[in-house]
Amino acid sequence: MLFRQIFEPKLAQYAYLIGCQQTKEAIIIDPERDIDRYVEIAENEGLNIVGVVETHIHADFLSGAREFAERFGVRLYLSDEGDENWKYEWVKEKRQDGSDYDAVLLKDGDTFMVGNIELEAVHTPGHTPEHMSYLVTDRGSGATTPMGIATGDFVFVGDLGRPDLLEQAAGMHGVQEPSARQLYSSLPRFTNLVEHLQVWPAHGAGSTCGKALGAVPTTTVGYEKLYNASLGAAREGEQVFVDAILSGQPEPQMYFARMKRDNKMGAPVLGGLPQPRKLTATELGQRAAQSGTLIVDARLDRSAFMAKHIPGSLYAPMNKSFNTVVGSLVTDEKTALVLIIDSDHLDEAVRDLVRIGYDNVAAWADIETLEHYFDEGGKHDAIEEITIDQIDAYAAGEDAIVVDVRFASEYETGHIPGAVSASYTRLPDYVQDRVPRGKTLVVHCVSGARSAAASAFLARQGFDVKYVNGQIASYEGDLVTEGLAVSA
Repeated sequence: MLFRQIFEPKLAQYAYLIGCQQTKEAIIIDPERDIDRYVEIAENEGLNIVGVVETHIHADFLSGAREFAERFGVRLYLSDEGDENWKYEWVKEKRQDGSDYDAVLLKDGDTFMVGNIELEAVHTPGHTPEHMSYLVTDRGSGATTPMGIATGDFVFVGDLGRPDLLEQAAGMHGVQEPSARQLYSSLPRFTNLVEHLQVWPAHGAGSTCGKALGAVPTTTVGYEKLYNASLGAAREGEQVFVDAILSGQPEPQMYFARMKRDNKMGAPVLGGLPQPRKLTATELGQRAAQSGTLIVDARLDRSAFMAKHIPGSLYAPMNKSFNTVVGSLVTDEKTALVLIIDSDHLDEAVRDLVRIGYDNVAAWADIETLEHYFDEGGKHDAIEEITIDQIDAYAAGEDAIVVDVRFASEYETGHIPGAVSASYTRLPDYVQDRVPRGKTLVVHCVSGARSAAASAFLARQGFDVKYVNGQIASYEGDLVTEGLAVSA
């Protein structure tokens, strides 16, 4: 058996290539949408991907299952558990060539073979109602018991998949507590497994599909039974578990609801990556002036962005937060995006965007072209940058208010008196009912990274913004811990 764990760091997502070296067949578990990299890995190992396995309907990225089925006609192994709201609707349709999808809809306990490797579906609801985990047994080597279990978003290293996303991200009201209790009921499906069994999760540290995910890529059942904090809470009883698993979860990105919808109804077929056109300085100005176009400025120097940028630009630095910023702050995935980015990172940015459903990557310009645009008199804007030490002075008047764009759980541990809590991952919602109009917004986070993106977004929305660049740990005033302030 060949086993490859394929990591995507920005989404903190693991896909798995499992192949039978005797028959040269392989499956891929939970692939992302730009599938060429999986195909290349398989071909380099002399394998042919014949199937795609899904653990659940994902919320944090677009699945590559449909892409594989359309381009290569692979067999799909998908959950048929959960109620009618949690079915893969797109597999009921026809492929683009008019044929049916080759889909196997699985119930708990169903098994299937890929070459001489057996996979058994284990229904593990809680994170989502249809969620499946998969026990993997290498029959070709003579094994009669499983080597490992692909747990999807059920069990992570150090944590469990959050059961509140259907309510917090997908807008399904009143379901998070029942989902938490369902997750509690699923735990024996894991804890009763043999302790040496390897655990292959779908996410690692950095994902918001849980609150305390470990950075180690794999674990074992026995280790998690000893040290997984959420499993520890479960040993204290159901209510203790429910309270613990629902508390302190970070606000999910705005795009999660759209991912749930598209992975259920069917993501558009890519066929290949978008090929944005490189712009001249003159063309950059023309595109910036067009309605329906958004400039996404990916420069790493946030102070340079604050000092001078194209009016209305979104600041999304090309680092580990790029997906989160765009996915949280660009609410219309059909918006024509123009990237300000170095050529060395263009392919990376395009992949990042299509993984979360932004296919209209229309054009790009490098930083040198941006500078030419400015030198030629192109329109530009600025956002005033201040330090942590200046917060109190700027926020002292009645016409100003501090906006804290950290997660609510961070805010609750200590915040500047009178500050509004408005996590940057939910800002398009919060500008409607939480961030007051008619005031100067003094925007901060922990270090200035999240508040840079938030400041650009708020300025684009017409707010008067002061961007705070610096460590909140350096704030010399007294932090308070009362409940959330939601308006002035």
